[in-house]
Amino acid sequence: MTTTWPLSSVTMEFGPIVVRYDGRVLTPRPWTLLQSRWAAELAPQAAAGPILELCAGAGQIGLAAAVLTGRPLVQVEADPVACGYAATNAALAGRAQDVDVRHGRIDTALDVAERFPIILADPPYLPSDDVQRWPDDPRSAIDGGTDGLDLIRLCLQVAQQHLPPAGMLLLQVAGEAQARAVRELVDTTTTCSLRSGETRHHDRDRAVMLLTAGR
Repeated sequence: MTTTWPLSSVTMEFGPIVVRYDGRVLTPRPWTLLQSRWAAELAPQAAAGPILELCAGAGQIGLAAAVLTGRPLVQVEADPVACGYAATNAALAGRAQDVDVRHGRIDTALDVAERFPIILADPPYLPSDDVQRWPDDPRSAIDGGTDGLDLIRLCLQVAQQHLPPAGMLLLQVAGEAQARAVRELVDTTTTCSLRSGETRHHDRDRAVMLLTAGR
C-alpha cells in the first residue's frame, strides 16, 4: 500500500532517528534530544520494562530514547494527527512492533496496573497569556493553562500512579523559574510521592527535571 503524505509534511534528523511531521503538530525542537539522551543515561540503573512518554506529539523524544536504550515504548497523545505521526515515525525507525501509540488523555489511556521504570513528559507548559508569542505552534501543544502548570500537575499525578519504586520521571519545564514552581509543588503536596532531583538546563527558558518515585 502506498502512503500519501500531506504536501506540507517534512522530515528532520533527531538524534538516532528521522522524524516526519507537518504544521498541524508541534515542530520537533532539536534541543529536546537532551531528554532522550538523559533517559538513555539513566536506563542501565532502571528496572526492566518499557518507557512511557506522556504528551508524545509526533513521538520523537520517546522514540529516540527507545532506540538508544533498546526498550519497548508506550506513547500517549491526545491529538489524533500527532498520534498518526508517532506511529509512522516508529515504523520509519523499524520499531513499529515495539511501540504502542495510544490516542487519549494521559490520565485515562493507561491501565491502573501498568508500571514504567522511566517516564518522559513534554507537556504544554506556557501560561495561556504567553501562547501568542508562538503563533505557528498548535495552541493545544503549548498552552499550559493560567499558570502554565495544568498539564504538568497532571503529568506528576500520572507518574505517581505508574512509576514503580525508584522509577524516574524526566519532565520538560520552561526553565529554572518553572522548575522552582514544580519543586514547590512536589515538596509541599503531602500526597505527592515524588522527590525532585537534578535539573539540566538548555538555556534560561528550557530545562529538563529528574523526579524519582519514593520519598
